[in-house]
Amino acid sequence: MKVLVIGAGTGGLALAHGLLRAGIEVAVFERDALRTDGLHGYRVGIDPDGSRALHALLPPELYDTFVATRARDPKYFNMLTEDLKEVLSLELPPVTDPVESEKSISRMTMRQVLLTGLDDVVEYGKEFTRFEQHGDQVTAHFTDGTAATGDLLVAADGAGSRVRRQYLPHAKTEETGIVAIAGKLPITPESAALVPAKVFEGITLVNAPRGLACILHVMEFQWDRDGNVKDGIGGNTEELIRRWPGLQFDNTRDYINWGLSATKDKLPANIMELAGKDLVDAALELTPGWHPNLRRLFELTDPGTCFPVNIRTSVPLKPWETTNVTLLGDAIHTMTPGRGVGANTALRDAVNLCRQLIEVRDGRSELIPAVREYEAKMIDYGFDAVLKSRAQMTSADPVHKPVIGRVALAGLRTAMRTVNNVPSLKRRMRDSMLAYRGADRDELELKL
Repeated sequence: MKVLVIGAGTGGLALAHGLLRAGIEVAVFERDALRTDGLHGYRVGIDPDGSRALHALLPPELYDTFVATRARDPKYFNMLTEDLKEVLSLELPPVTDPVESEKSISRMTMRQVLLTGLDDVVEYGKEFTRFEQHGDQVTAHFTDGTAATGDLLVAADGAGSRVRRQYLPHAKTEETGIVAIAGKLPITPESAALVPAKVFEGITLVNAPRGLACILHVMEFQWDRDGNVKDGIGGNTEELIRRWPGLQFDNTRDYINWGLSATKDKLPANIMELAGKDLVDAALELTPGWHPNLRRLFELTDPGTCFPVNIRTSVPLKPWETTNVTLLGDAIHTMTPGRGVGANTALRDAVNLCRQLIEVRDGRSELIPAVREYEAKMIDYGFDAVLKSRAQMTSADPVHKPVIGRVALAGLRTAMRTVNNVPSLKRRMRDSMLAYRGADRDELELKL
C-alpha cells in the first residue's frame, strides 16, 4: 500500500510520521519550494486531543522535542473589557503529564518539528493540479509535469484544497463576515508592563462594544537566542533543544501575539489588501476608546508580522461515497478560530486515518471499508466542531448589531461576572471548557 498526501501542513505531516512508523509507504507533496518556506503563523493551542494524536504518531524522541519546544503553559483563561477590567478569570489546573496537558506552540516551530525525520518523504515544489482514478490506483499530477501513483490519495492541502474542489465540488466554504488582523511584538520591559499579571500568564479575550474582540497570547519559551535554557522558565531540556535539527530554521522568541477581529463593515473596504503599518493603523482606528495600554501594544507591533485573515468556515456535508481519495483537516472541515480546535481536529483526523490504514496493513480490513470507517467518524466530530466554532465567530451574532449589540454585550458581561464570583460555577465552566478540548477523552494508542 502506498499513500499520497497532498500538503505538508500539520495534519498531513503528522499522518506521514504515523504511516512511516507503521511501515506503510507514504509520500508528501508540498507546493513550497524549500523547507524554510512557510515560516508564518503565530500561536497554536494544542489540547489533549492533539497531544494524544501527536504522541501516537510521532517517534518518541520527536514528541519529546515537541514538548520541549513549547512555550510556557498558560495559567489562566481571562475575559476583559476594552479598558482592561476583569470580567472572568479561570485558573487552569497545572498538568505535568506531557501528553494530557494544554500546550502553547509556535506554528513556525511546530512545522519544523513535524518536518524533522521526513527528508525522504516530503517532496517540495510540487503544486498539485488534479488527480485521476483508475481501478484501485490513483494518480496525482503536478504543475511541473510530474505525477505520482498510489493506492490512496489524502487531501491535506488546507482550506483552499484543490483536491476537494475536484473530488467534492459541492463542498463549499462560506464567509463568516468577520475579518481579523494579527500581529506580534517582542516581549520587552515596556511591552510586558502593558498587560496585567494574569494576562501575561494566560490566554485572554477582550470583548468590546460594536462586536469587536481581541485575543492576546504571551509566548515565553524555555531557551534564549543562544540556545541556553533561561533561568526561571526552563527545565532540563537544553541538550534536547541544542540537538534539534529544525531549531536553526525557527525565528521566534518571546513575544506577545494579538488578533483583533470585527465585521467587515467596520474595517476599510480594502482591508485584505493592506499590510504592515497600514494594518496597525487600521487596528488603532478601530479602537479609539480602548485602554491606552492595549493601543500601545498595537503601536509597538512589528509591522512585518501583521496580516489580515478573512474568516471562513465550511458548510457541513452529508456522507459521500467512499473511494481511494479522502480528506483531512481544513481540506474538508475548515473552521473559525472561535473554539481554537482546528489544528487539533486535523491531528485527530490523522491518528484515526492512520489507525484504519494499520487495519489494512494487518489484513483486518480492506482499504475502502477502512477509509469509510474513518470518514464516518471524521464527518461526525469534524462538522460538529465546525458548527460550534462558527457559533462563536459570525457576523450574525447579535453583539455586532448597533443597538442590540450593547444589550447582548452587557448580558454577556453580567453572566460572566456572576460566574467569576461563584467558585462552583467557575469550576464547572473551566471543567466544561477543558472537556470540550479533549481532557480525559479515552483514545486508543496506535499499534505500530
